[in-house]
Amino acid sequence: MNRLSQTIFVLLCFEMGAVLLYLPWSHHWDQNYFLSRFPALVPVLLHPSLRGVVSGLGALDIYLGILKILEHTRTSRASAS
Repeated sequence: MNRLSQTIFVLLCFEMGAVLLYLPWSHHWDQNYFLSRFPALVPVLLHPSLRGVVSGLGALDIYLGILKILEHTRTSRASAS
């Protein structure tokens, strides 16, 4: 990957991770189109376990971004020596 695409990938990982980490616990999750349109989904979408899974995916996304940064710094140090 070239440097620009790596930077975009890391930024996207952090942005999506932050959204997925925050969104399940915000009021937007409680009041959305799907809950009013499909009342049968209310117990599933408002269950704390599902919120935890979505937040966990956000944390993994942020972790992936951090790993990509560390990988880039290791390869740039190795090529500089």
